[in-house]
Amino acid sequence: MKVVIIGGVAGGATAAARIRRLDEQAEIVVLERSGFVSYANCGLPYYIGGVIQDQGELTLQTPESFWDRFRIDVRVGHEATAIDPEAKTVTGRNLATGETFTEHYDKLLLSPGAKPLAPPLPGLDSDLLFTLRTVEDTLAIRAFVEEHKPRRAVMAGGGFISLEVAENLAEMGLEVTVIQRLPHLMPPLDYDMASFVHNHMRAKGVNVLLDTAVTGFVQEGDTITTTVEGGEPIPADFAILAVGVAPETTLAKEAGLALGQRGSIAVNDRMETSHPDIYAVGDAVEITHLVTGEKALIALAGPANKQGRIAADNICGGDSRYKGSQGSSVLKIFDLTVAATGLNEGAARAAGLDYEAVILSPSSHAGYYPGGTVMTMKVLYEKKTLRILGAQIVGCDGVDKRIDVLATAMQGGLTVTALKELDLAYAPPFSSAKDPVNMAGFMAENLEAGLVRQFTWQQVDGLPRDGSANLVDTRTPEEVADGAVAGFVNIPIDQLRRRLGELDRDKPVYLVCQSGLRSYLACRILGQLGYTCSHLAGGYRFYGSVVLDRQASRQAFPCGMEK
Repeated sequence: MKVVIIGGVAGGATAAARIRRLDEQAEIVVLERSGFVSYANCGLPYYIGGVIQDQGELTLQTPESFWDRFRIDVRVGHEATAIDPEAKTVTGRNLATGETFTEHYDKLLLSPGAKPLAPPLPGLDSDLLFTLRTVEDTLAIRAFVEEHKPRRAVMAGGGFISLEVAENLAEMGLEVTVIQRLPHLMPPLDYDMASFVHNHMRAKGVNVLLDTAVTGFVQEGDTITTTVEGGEPIPADFAILAVGVAPETTLAKEAGLALGQRGSIAVNDRMETSHPDIYAVGDAVEITHLVTGEKALIALAGPANKQGRIAADNICGGDSRYKGSQGSSVLKIFDLTVAATGLNEGAARAAGLDYEAVILSPSSHAGYYPGGTVMTMKVLYEKKTLRILGAQIVGCDGVDKRIDVLATAMQGGLTVTALKELDLAYAPPFSSAKDPVNMAGFMAENLEAGLVRQFTWQQVDGLPRDGSANLVDTRTPEEVADGAVAGFVNIPIDQLRRRLGELDRDKPVYLVCQSGLRSYLACRILGQLGYTCSHLAGGYRFYGSVVLDRQASRQAFPCGMEK
């Protein structure tokens, strides 16, 4: 059997090695357009910033190492230009010599990945404008930074790559501006969760421009100016265009393979395309979203690697199936960790789901053990079935651990209330006896049992302030002095029982505290005394992050412990 693989990196290289492990006699040829076949794509921003100093650390395998260990014929700098499914051939050219070639195959695997989006804007041909996809792109940006010692940089786009590069450049001392067309950075997050990211980046000196569309680039000498809709031009020494990616599917389209959304390659759960003996994996393929069951594009390394293994199994006569992805992701932004899995609120609404969200601000480990930090968690679940729809976490420590537990719970089909039963490891330096994941389950159970009701930060401004409701802040006077919601009367939780006379039992009570815990306790006190009450989801800390973001202040909530 002869297998030709177009594209290396995650899916293609994984498939090649797996095929060899399953079939020692197979002839395997990998055609890779770039000069590197298997490299740490996600590590590229950190090489630019010097965190990864050795270029060799980015290269996981070389053509020589592939041959020595696996007897796989890897040809870098070889671009496939056409596929003939009927003749079962791939034609292409050697980019170094210009020579053309034809390869016959028994099985063909497409792993072309995704390409950076390049909207039709003026100035895209500037030699001061870069994109970041390959090792060659990374080397060019780092060489530019080392040679020209730039002071200012613009990042056009607010996704993963853009923010990682922004962090690395800022850590090198550059003045960095991030421009995002959408209302917030990091589309997997909801705006309120992303507000913590905005505030933190501003606190680190990064300029964050939201709801701002880039209209073009103008180069004058050693300066590139980014023009934006309705705003002042932004001059810089160089710019990076990182507004997203699109499936690289030109070959598949020209070969007549069936396509999915946004021109992606349509595959079944065996990673088979519409044509026999042709498989496809990675960022270029359309897959099933595990939460919605709908077709989706999820350009992440984890799914690509799994798909490569499954395609390899089936190429070698097996019957492996890819069930889909829920898009679990994690990102480092300075000393923040940002993670998400499944749906956010916008996606849940778009899917027509009736959902609820619990928001909590637990410590990364036991409060009495030194060094604990606060994280913000948001867990969405479907009201009718209680299935977990998604989660988002922003914090400093322990974020990746909790998002992985939640992602596993989702894939295992656990309900949100089942989270309270999880038997998770505990010792004071690592967690609390009631882990934050357990707490999310307790909170959802309380909501579903009617033990508490909540209102959101979006509803705060609409609360009645004409005396027809009791508005109560249960924090300490010192906390209130640092910032409070207008119109709320301060009655600390420990004084509530003796100050009940200040509340009108015939009027609804709306309660606020710092994180939602004390206001919940107040709700339980008042609810059992005949009051109708609800509390602010996420508390003032959550509400305050949104307010702070809207003020575009250079402050941010610290990672340290908060009351």
